[in-house]
Amino acid sequence: MDFAKPNLDVGLFTNKKDEQLAFWSDVAGLQFDHTLKLGGGVLQHRFTAHGAIIKVNDSRSPLPRHAPQPISRLAIAAPQSMQPAAYVDPDGNVISLVPSGHQGITSIAVYLPVKNVSVSSEFFVNALGLERVQEGVLRCGESLIFLERAEQTCAPGDFIALGMRYLTLQVVRCDDAHAAALTAGAREGRPPATMGTTARVSFVVSPDGLWIELSERASLTGRAVSG
Repeated sequence: MDFAKPNLDVGLFTNKKDEQLAFWSDVAGLQFDHTLKLGGGVLQHRFTAHGAIIKVNDSRSPLPRHAPQPISRLAIAAPQSMQPAAYVDPDGNVISLVPSGHQGITSIAVYLPVKNVSVSSEFFVNALGLERVQEGVLRCGESLIFLERAEQTCAPGDFIALGMRYLTLQVVRCDDAHAAALTAGAREGRPPATMGTTARVSFVVSPDGLWIELSERASLTGRAVSG
């Protein structure tokens, strides 16, 4: 799979826009980038983290809360931090600020609960083209994924709910990446669709119910989206 940037992005949904914007700016210390209108009463507020994007999707409609979450924790390298510090955002998401290099983290890392570490590792390597660092640890450019054994993982279904709900991989060609993922055994979440002139995106679903967006973003590829 050809990636358009050396980082993954993290998407969360909230009904607490003002509190979340203050948290990501003042507590997490991230730089606000811009806001996108996604449609359906959702605005996406984007924060940058060492090349990764934290997508705060503010929904006008009340969102359900499902447990367990597909992403249990997000860690962000904070050069000013002397030791790891865990925080809880306004919706209960666990966010850790860690010294750069802690557990190999120099950008961001996500921690995913999975039923079978070996099976999930194979999925991320074979279906999505991530690099296996060691058993249970995957790399996407400068971002890391840590797989943690859990008895229960998120239930199948839509990903739109409160919490950290999905990952985004920026790819060179969405349709090719989507087809390759399905061929390698990924379950389809949503087929490729074009979002105006901004991006062409699709979703696939991991064995543990995590939705992964495959995004062909014009600003990263330098090519107009089509499809």
